[in-house]
This record gives sequence, C-alpha cells and structure tokens, in this order.
Amino acid sequence: MPELPEVESIARKLNDGNGNPPLPGQIITHATISWPRHIAIPAVSTFRRNIRSRMVESVGRRGKYLVIKLDRGTLLLHLRMSGDLYITPPGAAKGPYEHTIFHLDSNWQLRFSDARKFGKIYLLNSPEKILDQLGPEPLGPTFTLANFQSRLRSKKRQIKALLMDQSFLAGLGNIYTDEALFLAKIHPRLRSNTLTDDQIKLLWDAIRTTLEDGIRANGASIDWVYRGGSFQNQFKVYQRTGEPCQRCGTPIERITLGQRGTHFCPSCQQELTNDS
Repeated sequence: MPELPEVESIARKLNDGNGNPPLPGQIITHATISWPRHIAIPAVSTFRRNIRSRMVESVGRRGKYLVIKLDRGTLLLHLRMSGDLYITPPGAAKGPYEHTIFHLDSNWQLRFSDARKFGKIYLLNSPEKILDQLGPEPLGPTFTLANFQSRLRSKKRQIKALLMDQSFLAGLGNIYTDEALFLAKIHPRLRSNTLTDDQIKLLWDAIRTTLEDGIRANGASIDWVYRGGSFQNQFKVYQRTGEPCQRCGTPIERITLGQRGTHFCPSCQQELTNDS
C-alpha cells in the first residue's frame, strides 16, 4: 500500500510536472469512470456533473490522502492497496487498471490506476470532515517530542498497531513502521505506555528519519502496483525474513500482529518489557 512517502512523491510530481505539464492551472473538462465504486462522495452522477470545468489550484497531501484543491471544492484520493495517479500525454493508450480518468483542457489526462479497485475518490466542499479525523503529520510542526510522549503514555496498545492507527499518527503503514521501529531498536509488540523516555526519543527521531529517507528515494516500488521509487533498496527489515540483520547479523524474523506481517530483528529489537 502506498504510504506517506509514496503519496508525497506523487503529489510533488503532479504539482511540479516532473517533465510533464504541471497539474495546477489545468481545467478538468470531464471524467470517465469505468469503476463507479471508486467514487465515495457524492453520487456518481453528481460527481460527473460537479467535476466539469473545475480548475486545479494545487496538489498536496494529508496522511495517505492526495489533496487536490479546485477552484470550487476539493478532490481527495485515497490510493488504498494498489492505487497510483499520474498525468498521461494526449493519445496515450489506456492501461488495464486505469478505471477513472480526468480529462484536462490541455488534452492530457489525469489517470487513477487501481489494480485491486480499493481506492476511493471524494469531491467535497469541506474536506476537513475527513482530514480532521487524522492524527498529526509526522513531518509537521505539531508532531513534537513532548506531544508524542504524552500521547504514547495515554495509550496501552502494542506500539506497531498504534503507529499504524491513522487517527493517532497520519501516513505510516506497514513498511515505514517496521523500518522506524528497527531504527529505534524497539520490539513491535511492546506496549506504548511502557516505553522509556529514551526509547520515545529514539522512535520520534526514527519515524522522521525513515519518512524523510523514503521521500528522498521517491518512495518504494511496491510489487507490481506502484513502481515509483527506490526506497526498497534501503529496507533493513521489511520483506527481509531470514536474511541477516545489517546491524548484528541475526536473521530477520516475521510475525503477524493485527493481521499484518511484521518484520524485526530479534536481537536488536528485544522484547524486554511487556505489561500484557
């Protein structure tokens, strides 16, 4: 699933153009929707009508959501398991997973590719109804060490599950949580309220460092569904089950927590405390 660095990389490419025409300033003339379930809000017929002749003002990100501000309303896109969003030139052949296409006045197209069809698109006058449910941005000014420490201590959840809870912290998923916990030397099963001050500081730094590294690499190319960046070449634990830890040589282990595969080094990330 595309996480914060992948979504941020997509937003930057759309905003800057990255060799293509930038999306801001272009007008959406109409939309072709071959998978109506992509449209979460409003009804598909209303969506088709209201998206016409809307000019794109900016492209940004909040958590895992792409935020496309229009001259009237805001498009939110959640890529879910297999989504990608990109601009294609006039006449480009349609791919098999490009189920929602926004036609632009430049004759280029903004295409939402989604192999597994779990992605969601919202056209809202007040996107805050959805975005305000998210926790702080881990690279934003409100994600302070003091605030992070206070919020961790107020919970009694396994640290991995808590970090992946989008209402607690926006943008982290399986990949970057595993990598950040490894960098901080924290076992993914430890309870949030048992972490020491030193561990919390290490984790706070590790989350930011891991995400910043991911963004610099344009995210990770994930299987065959998102082929964007190169952060997969920097993985320390994720998808490295049985391979030697790059820090100590111990084989990386994989367990299941909350129905999610979880990768860690049993030597570097020892489960020293557990109040369960």
